[in-house]
Amino acid sequence: MDRGTQVIKFDNKLYHMSLRDTNPVNRKSPKKVAIVISNPAVSSTTGWPVGFWWSELAHPYYAFTEKGYSIEIFSPHGGKCEADAMSDPNDASGYSASDLISQGFIHTPALRQLVEDTKAIKDLAIDEFDALVVAGGQAPMFTFAQATELQQKFAAFYESGKVTAALCHGTAILRYAKLSSGEYLVTGKTVTGFANVEEDFADNAVWEYGLLSRDKHVMPWRIEDELKKLGANYIQAGLWRGFAVRDGNLVTGQQNFSGAETAQAVIEALGS
Repeated sequence: MDRGTQVIKFDNKLYHMSLRDTNPVNRKSPKKVAIVISNPAVSSTTGWPVGFWWSELAHPYYAFTEKGYSIEIFSPHGGKCEADAMSDPNDASGYSASDLISQGFIHTPALRQLVEDTKAIKDLAIDEFDALVVAGGQAPMFTFAQATELQQKFAAFYESGKVTAALCHGTAILRYAKLSSGEYLVTGKTVTGFANVEEDFADNAVWEYGLLSRDKHVMPWRIEDELKKLGANYIQAGLWRGFAVRDGNLVTGQQNFSGAETAQAVIEALGS
């Protein structure tokens, strides 16, 4: 019997009852999480519009709300944000067509409004939140180098001892975030992020379909290579495998299929 079910007997038949508790952990004082998504940009390598990835916002949001957490959405500059087209379940490519959680988020007006009017990272008060999650998408690779306030807030959040997380290309923040000592936050940490095997897959796909010439790459640099250069113990679970790792109060997720795993690691780190 699974820990989350109870077997009962009725009319000489056995039935499995779910015991999932949908009540918030603490109604009077819910955990509070800040999720950061990137402002829209234009890729310097492809010329395409880039933004955040829907599943990396929607899946953690869903997991946190299931626990009764309070959530606010931020971006480096605030204001309206745009998602990468292929992350939209309604996109003609069909790449994310099976992502029903993102579909639900997109078609819930109150939730969609959160993306239309994000709060600026400068207005994030560290003392008010229990955890910080930086989502990915393509835009972080082109914008986080200039997002100095986000870099500082991320490092300060981590140094405060609170749960600090990033996933997929959102782990680009680890290439820039420095501790108050001047040392890179990621140095000596066990982390994951968008893997080279996944970057190879993306490059080969756009080459095969003739969307880019073979002398060009989708991304201007690679998460795995750069974090290793900074002294991180980088690990990954293989191509498109949902995976997250926790090192102390730092949580990282591998790619866009790792939103649920990243959220679960944050939830476990926060405790009850």
